[in-house]
Amino acid sequence: MPLAPILSGPSDCSGGVFDWAPALRRLDELNARAEDPTLWNDPDAAQSLMRERTRLATQIEAVQRIERERSDALEFAEMAQAEGDDGSLDDAQAQLENLKAFAARAELEALLSGEADANDCFVEINSGAGGTESADWAAMLLRMYTRWANAHDMKVELIEETDGETAGIKSATIRVEGVNAYGWLKTEAGVHRLVRISPFDAAAKRHTSFASAWVYPVVDDKIEIEINPSDVRTDTYRASGSGGQHVNKTDSAVRLTHIPTGIAVACQNQRSQHQNREQAWKMLRARLYEAELQRREVIAQAVEDNKTDIGWGHQIRSYVLQPYQMVKDLRTQVETSDTDGVLNGDLDRFMAASLAQRVGATRDAGED
Repeated sequence: MPLAPILSGPSDCSGGVFDWAPALRRLDELNARAEDPTLWNDPDAAQSLMRERTRLATQIEAVQRIERERSDALEFAEMAQAEGDDGSLDDAQAQLENLKAFAARAELEALLSGEADANDCFVEINSGAGGTESADWAAMLLRMYTRWANAHDMKVELIEETDGETAGIKSATIRVEGVNAYGWLKTEAGVHRLVRISPFDAAAKRHTSFASAWVYPVVDDKIEIEINPSDVRTDTYRASGSGGQHVNKTDSAVRLTHIPTGIAVACQNQRSQHQNREQAWKMLRARLYEAELQRREVIAQAVEDNKTDIGWGHQIRSYVLQPYQMVKDLRTQVETSDTDGVLNGDLDRFMAASLAQRVGATRDAGED
């Protein structure tokens, strides 16, 4: 039984994803700087350094794992082939297939080289056409992204949540902290469509609901984002949802609206108006920065055009629970019947395909 030529050629870490020798030298430099007791005198610079260190170490470890497991699997396969053990040969084949998938993902992660890809990010969920159904669907999306983040050892902080009138949520914003959080989650921006038998319909009819997810990176103070205070309207209101008597009885929640662009952000998770205002300004700077990134990207979609209507004709992905089970991405055509897995955060296949498509489009544009 011949062994498929998966990862059978010599690895090449030079000039591909990143230059191997310079990467090792840079990691040594970052490790040395991380031991400097004065590093944390500048917390922002320290955090930036630690993020770069973690990202580079992860890439190097991925290459080392591929080399090690590839060598082990091929050695195991040669022994199985010499002994005529087809069962063990099949096991070696499966190991190489799994390693191929891991290598593909590692390559994509290494290609997350946008200036904000490594940053933490905000994910904003809004319900759309469909009333109570869409509010419930928005809550399901919030849960889906929270579970995805948790599965990838990322931290999730709820920034703002507005309950639906009957069930679910009208809107919510979370902050996701982790390596390449923005790089991966930016592929999820768009309108998501759900088809199912309504749990709120006594007649058990099938309903179609819409909700949107918009993603923008957390930016640090060293990135210059000029905002004229006179262009920003500030509104305060009582926080909704849980949070204690103090939160619910004072106008502690803050909403900022950038009048020239119409971009609005809100924060209500902190106990004081001052803290919520500070967080809201960070979010507004991040939103404006994301808008600038979108204008600069060669393959950027007209995001604001897509956001005009959370409904038919604007969706990036469909989740069908009735009359059959199917989740399909309308950009990449990737689909799966494992709807439960997807709604529980198994989104990697969709993110990887979308990211690969964007990387490929960028390369083609560069060649042109």
